[in-house]
Parts: sequence; structure tokens; C-alpha cells
Amino acid sequence: MLYIVYVLAGLAGGVLTGMAGLTAAMVLTPILCSVCGWSGYDAVTLSLIANVPSAMVTCWTFYKNGNIQMKKGMPMAVVAFAGAVVGSYLGYLFSMVSENGISYFVIISNLFMAVKFFMPVKEKKENLTAAEERKAQRKTVIALILGFLIGVECGFMGSAGGALMLMVLTMVMGMDTKLAVGTSSMIMTLVALTGAVSHVAMGAAVDLIPSIVVTVMCTIGAVGSARFANKVSERKLNLTAGTVLILVSVVSWILSK
Repeated sequence: MLYIVYVLAGLAGGVLTGMAGLTAAMVLTPILCSVCGWSGYDAVTLSLIANVPSAMVTCWTFYKNGNIQMKKGMPMAVVAFAGAVVGSYLGYLFSMVSENGISYFVIISNLFMAVKFFMPVKEKKENLTAAEERKAQRKTVIALILGFLIGVECGFMGSAGGALMLMVLTMVMGMDTKLAVGTSSMIMTLVALTGAVSHVAMGAAVDLIPSIVVTVMCTIGAVGSARFANKVSERKLNLTAGTVLILVSVVSWILSK
């Protein structure tokens, strides 16, 4: 019975990763804690492990469709990398206090991001004035600071920070959803790998077979949903991702009771 849960949770996590760069932990962490009896820290570790290949295939799919911003993405990846190491240690300390606490944080993040997806799509300005250029530079600095904090969140919750990174890229740096998803998946591939290695080094224990099953299903789910995301309009993508997030949040909350 547990392996059916692993398969379904892995697929659902992969769909979120490929569709909107929101990472497998939004599904995996609450379910592994509440249904499968995993500790919070171990669930976070598996979520990070599963997110590495799923984010990688998502990144590649969006890259092939021209939906990655390398110039803005690489600095964000560097600061998020540093934050992930810090967050991993904080997550270890927190899990010792409340094993289910991490899953509650993930559920709240899901709902917050769902609201963002239902907001109207804004038109992007091509030509900026000098004042707008200076404002854009300030926003870049703010985005880098937030990128570090997102890295901390990644290591702490195992969500790889996909939801928050997507919000920074769209709301602070002004990217459209598809470009932000592709760029976020590129950043999160590195950050998830860093977080996973840090968690294992700090003593996280993950069962081999369940980990393989979840990781494989996540990757399969990410492949199909990433292709879907690059074919539909931005508005349809937003509505679909927002609806899925609300459903996942409700189910996760019920299972966490």
C-alpha cells in the first residue's frame, strides 16, 4: 500500500515541477510525514533528492523552447546555493523539535503561490527609461538577497524554493511565467543537489527502494508536464498550476491531521 502512495506522490510532485517549477516537496513532504510515517528531516531529504532529476529534465525542456534567462539566473543560483547549506542545518535543528512542522510550512507556501497564479498576467515593457533602469537594478539587488533566503528555505523545507523563486522572478524581476519557470528550474537543480548532499551529510536516513521509486516517478511526471507547459498559453498554464496547487494543499492538510 505504501508503494502505491510513493508512486502517486512522486507523479504529483513531478507534475508540479515540470508545469511550474514548484518542486516535488510541495506534495512529498506532507505525504511522507503524515501517511508514510517519515520524520520531517528524512522526508525533506528525499524531496530534495527526487527534485534533482525532475528539475533537470524540466530545465532542459524549457531551454529547448527558449524559456531560460541565463544572465539573470546564474547570480541567483550562486546566492541560493550558499543559502541552501545554511538552511539544511536549520532544518536539521527544527526537525528535532517538531517532525511535522516542516510539512505545515510547505502547505502554507503552496496556498500562497496558488494565489499568485490566479493573478492577471501583466504586460512586459520592452523599452525602459533611465529611471526605470535604475529601479530595475535595485530590484536585481533585492532579488539576490531574496535568492539567498530562498536557498535557506530550500535547505530548511526541502521544497527547493521553487515557489518562492518563481515569485521573485515574476514579481521582482518581471519575467513572464514560462521564462521564470525555466530559469527557476535551472537554479533549483543546483540548489536541490546542494541541499540533498548537505542533508545526507548531516545524518538523514532515507530508504533506498522508496527513494528510487519516488525519484523515478517524479522524473516521469516532470517530463510530461514540462512539455504541456511549453505548449499552452501563459494564462492557461497559470490557471492549471494554481488549481493543482489548491488541490494539493487541501489534500496535504487533510492528511496532516
